[in-house]
Amino acid sequence: MRTLRYNQAVREALFQEMARDERVFVYGEDVAHHGGVFRVTEGLLDRFGPERVFDTPIAESGIVGLGVGAALMGMRPVAEIQFTDLITVAMDQLISSAAKARFVTDGAMHVPLVVRTVNLGKGTVYSGQALEAWFTHVPGLKVVVPSSPHDAKGLLISAIEDPDPVLFFEHRDLYSLAGAVPEERYSIPLGQAQVCREGSDVTVVAYSAMVETAKEAAEVLAGEGVDVEILDLRTLVPFDKKTAVASVCKTGRLVIAHEAVQRAGFGAEVAATVADSEAFGYLQAPIVRVANPNVPVPYSKALHSYALPSQEEIVKAVRRVMTYA
Repeated sequence: MRTLRYNQAVREALFQEMARDERVFVYGEDVAHHGGVFRVTEGLLDRFGPERVFDTPIAESGIVGLGVGAALMGMRPVAEIQFTDLITVAMDQLISSAAKARFVTDGAMHVPLVVRTVNLGKGTVYSGQALEAWFTHVPGLKVVVPSSPHDAKGLLISAIEDPDPVLFFEHRDLYSLAGAVPEERYSIPLGQAQVCREGSDVTVVAYSAMVETAKEAAEVLAGEGVDVEILDLRTLVPFDKKTAVASVCKTGRLVIAHEAVQRAGFGAEVAATVADSEAFGYLQAPIVRVANPNVPVPYSKALHSYALPSQEEIVKAVRRVMTYA
């Protein structure tokens, strides 16, 4: 199978969906003539023209508001918010308009809007935030967090087809990641987690860029005789509880890793779900979360390792849970 980078896989999903469905259009800051800050939308304007690919002013509330209106009128908008932090400007449009339309109309109206945005990870106090957990608290919104080129393409196609608003979180550190991606159009169902590494001793649940970090940690631990199972959530809403519980029943230990702050992060939801299931009786150790220690990501590169979870922290967390009989 041919190999694509993560950003190329996202672009291919957009190309294929726009070619398949004339209702799909792509817009946002610098997405047309510039091809996006990370060149993800490069070539779309030449192929589909300015009516379906266009730049907008720097006005995130207007970007999302336009998408809500277009979606309610039967279009399939794909909006780009350059960085996750900037999505805060459009909170009312997302939470009070997009998320509620189906409920307040008793299912008569839907908002098939996709909002693509990018977690930067390392950056500044403002651009280093991982805010995906905020939106999992809002009924009516779906949250997608792909970790590989294959999943980025398949999940984006599913997101565009979905009748409800979807927040699609990409990650800057993954854009250059290469992997096998089928050339043909395919979709991956939302709410279907993936065991991307089989193991018997401990389950590590992760998503987005932390999946690659977990894989690195698993290789280190394999040298110590610890067999790590890695579960990539893929989507936070819907959350594949069944697969998470089954993995913990199998291994008896659970470590959860994400870049977002630990307090009220999605890891807390995973831990509570496992503790409130049949997996609780299989647990041989406390559940451990590896996450940002509730601090802003500093501008100084030397301090990034303090705020952002690392391979070493996952290794330490696994060693800790393995000390329990």
